[in-house]
Amino acid sequence: MKLYTRYIILLFFIINYGFGLAQDKFYFNKQKSDKIDFELIGNLIIIPLEINNVPLSFVLDTGVSKPILFNIKETDTIGLKNIETFFLYGLGGNGKLEALKSTGNAFRFGDITLFNKDLFVVYDEDINFTPRLGILVHGIIGYDIFKNFIIEINYTSKFIRLHKPETFKPKRSRRWVTLPLEINKKKPYLNAEVVLSENGKKVKLLLDTGSSDAIWLFEDQEQGITPDKELVFTDYLGKGLSGSVYGQRSKLKKFKIGEFELERVNVAFPDSASVDKTKIVKERSGSLGGDILKRFNCFIDYTNSKIYLKKNRYFKEPFTYNNSGIVIEHNGIMFVKEEINIPVKAYGRSSEGAISINQYVNYMTTVKPAYEIVEVRKSSNAYAVGLRKGDVLISVNGKKAYEYKLSDINELLHGTTGKTLKIQVDRYGLKKSFKFELDNVFTKKEPSAK
Repeated sequence: MKLYTRYIILLFFIINYGFGLAQDKFYFNKQKSDKIDFELIGNLIIIPLEINNVPLSFVLDTGVSKPILFNIKETDTIGLKNIETFFLYGLGGNGKLEALKSTGNAFRFGDITLFNKDLFVVYDEDINFTPRLGILVHGIIGYDIFKNFIIEINYTSKFIRLHKPETFKPKRSRRWVTLPLEINKKKPYLNAEVVLSENGKKVKLLLDTGSSDAIWLFEDQEQGITPDKELVFTDYLGKGLSGSVYGQRSKLKKFKIGEFELERVNVAFPDSASVDKTKIVKERSGSLGGDILKRFNCFIDYTNSKIYLKKNRYFKEPFTYNNSGIVIEHNGIMFVKEEINIPVKAYGRSSEGAISINQYVNYMTTVKPAYEIVEVRKSSNAYAVGLRKGDVLISVNGKKAYEYKLSDINELLHGTTGKTLKIQVDRYGLKKSFKFELDNVFTKKEPSAK
């Protein structure tokens, strides 16, 4: 995955653009809007950004209010100012996370410069998107950076465009559907409907581009919001700000948002131990994540509390699960000795008069990505044949692991039930080979190892 970095021209003047917050100042070099390309990895949007003139990359996360920087060493310098200790709250077993709060920072992206911005810094190595995505990601940004603009997110062409509210023209085409947003504590919420068994349930969901899943729901027996007993399995759901999150995965029969309807949608129910309900907005039922949002191109209008949606070419893609039962992350680098052939011109000519060229073999050591198994579902065929947490991949289906992008490996893990995977790993210096079939996560019988 590529990491894009863009440099911005020096500002000439500052515009005080309030929206009720007099301290918000920014410089916009464009007449109406500014376009910024992004990478889409694991349903997450990665954009380039500069903080105090230092180029970084961030996940666009509408589920957070303030920017959070977490993949940076204490020795690194981005010129942080006015630092004080603070606590962040998020999903995970520990409940809260200590951070540093810095004020008065300058942010640049595209041709836009913002001033006097707050920033939270976390020096916890466990809070890190880089291993999960396979590229360097430094943090997450959301409401506080984009609230003064209309944000256009084009998942198809992979760009965001920031529009000035005073020049933006609302979408009137029949292909665009306008839905109301509720902005509560600097986070956007929208109403939808889920069909778990027979009857539909009205839900209020956090609009969360920082979640790679489709939907998370908080289990509620009284409201009838529970996983389908016939379609459920226990799984690792990911990492929150406060630690790992586990729970159950299932399927919705239907999901409705506005006039759009999707069938057999993935849904996750985080364990109650991972959810501090005292920190959750009243009547919130869960989150709407990237696996659904990527199926639309959209405009998010914080100022007027609206979202415009239009389905795109991803709309009809099936919702898949990781049928392998193993979770892979990028974990550092490995040194690889590779064979190279170097052509050498021999002095003299052959009988036909042509110059003779020979090859000789040499070796060079190169740096390659290392991929490690960080979770293994105990009900999976992968676990049954002996794959374990901590195994480092050597090859997948006969191809060296480092020749894959992490996203390519994950695509194989989400393959069709019954497909065979051949994986060779390094376990404490010993090579081990395994062969197994991808499971049907909902129809689990005796483990099938080939």
